[in-house]
Amino acid sequence: MNQLQALLNDSLIRTKHVENAAIIDIRERKVCASTFGFNVPPENALNLIYTFHKNLVQVRRGGLYFKEKHYKCVRADEHSIYLQNVHGGLIVVKTKTFILIATYRVGMYPSVCVEAVEKL
Repeated sequence: MNQLQALLNDSLIRTKHVENAAIIDIRERKVCASTFGFNVPPENALNLIYTFHKNLVQVRRGGLYFKEKHYKCVRADEHSIYLQNVHGGLIVVKTKTFILIATYRVGMYPSVCVEAVEKL
């Protein structure tokens, strides 16, 4: 397990606020760390990178497809997107070099999940 995977597990998964998480390296355009069993397909990673650079207005209006599920946008700004559907939610936070994506289940408090991801 590399340091980024350990950080995801220690800072997010163990808190029980986040179900799964992954870190995407923007420059390399690929996932560099993820929690156990959470596979982010390359096309989803590229779509998230593109979303922050060119597509944020469209995501605000129409939502986002991730891993073959549609998520409705609840909040979006230049650094974060908060989406949800009937199965749970998706939080995406962008820094200068990385995009952090995290999922949570229905019944979790979305604001706590968003806060945990943004702090990391």
